[in-house]
Amino acid sequence: MTDERSWTRRDVIRTSSAIAGMGVLAGCTGGGSEGGPSDGDSYTVTMEPVGEVEFPDVPETWVANNGSWADMGIALGQEPPEGVWLPSRYHTQYYDEIPDVSVSKDGMTRLSDDGIDPETFYELDGDVHVIDPNFLTNRFGDDVSESDIEDIERDIAPFFGNSIFSTGYPWHEDYAYLSLYEAFGKLAEVFQETERYEEFVSLHDEFQSNVADIVPSEGERPTVAIMWAVESDMGSFSPYLIGEGTSFKQWRELKVNDAFADTDVRDFHSTRGKIDYETLLEIDPEIILFRGQEAKTAAEFRDEIVSQMEDDDTARELTAVQNDDVYRGGPLYQGPITNLVVTQRAAEQLYDVDEQLYDPQRVSDIVNGNF
Repeated sequence: MTDERSWTRRDVIRTSSAIAGMGVLAGCTGGGSEGGPSDGDSYTVTMEPVGEVEFPDVPETWVANNGSWADMGIALGQEPPEGVWLPSRYHTQYYDEIPDVSVSKDGMTRLSDDGIDPETFYELDGDVHVIDPNFLTNRFGDDVSESDIEDIERDIAPFFGNSIFSTGYPWHEDYAYLSLYEAFGKLAEVFQETERYEEFVSLHDEFQSNVADIVPSEGERPTVAIMWAVESDMGSFSPYLIGEGTSFKQWRELKVNDAFADTDVRDFHSTRGKIDYETLLEIDPEIILFRGQEAKTAAEFRDEIVSQMEDDDTARELTAVQNDDVYRGGPLYQGPITNLVVTQRAAEQLYDVDEQLYDPQRVSDIVNGNF
């Protein structure tokens, strides 16, 4: 069930159990010894939907779909990716919380420009494209075809990715989603950094235990509404129901109650619908969380977003506004470092936590290879 392709630029053979059936891929799962070096210097890594991918050597330059995968690479001690889908949504300011870890986006290519040009991949000439190819062919089929994917893999380097941040894509129903750490482990195999990955797993296990200790009993957990807000159009919001994608990881683990779960409000992913202040007041969540605001500091968020709500006759009646419980709602994309930072922030916001739930210095040590 393999098909072989010759890479004209690197003169190696890559095998894949899935690319020929791009729309309904269900590649085998693999890991452990299967992801290690083989008899020569080459090695293979297996992940849905791309199947089994052979690497002639460890990639040095790479392209990432979004901040989830970019953050995984940084956690694994790699240089930043040459390009990501939207650099503005790769929030590198989170690294300010970690000693001796920083990432500059200067020169990082934006892959999306009202669509995508396949030629961009040729210009970047990465050693691996950490992108779910189905994301490109299903969401941007007018720009990127399956034959474009095959050409890029033949001429440049393979695709290796799974769209993990949201479970709202109908085209993803034919192959498994991965959890954050499942995906992280696969990328660790690609970069041959499984020891760093295992250090993060250990740190994450301790972190989750600490998080569980601060979560209140079921009857005391707050009801939260997560929405996308735009500063210039306050009063019209895209609602998000808390789901299984990695972008909701911190809210699942803090065990908040979803204000929209038992209402007629439908997730933005499925309807592209909006809600207004009147609908929000009927639900009246205890906590309001706005996505799309991560580039702002807490002070900027208050001055530019919360202040508008306090000045609106309907919005000021909301319990969350009256109690000063309107916050930035976290990123769409989070990797292992980002998740630690934004979960810590969320715990402080929702549960008044004043203890550090993870050790930033240990994160730094792992990233910098001091373990």
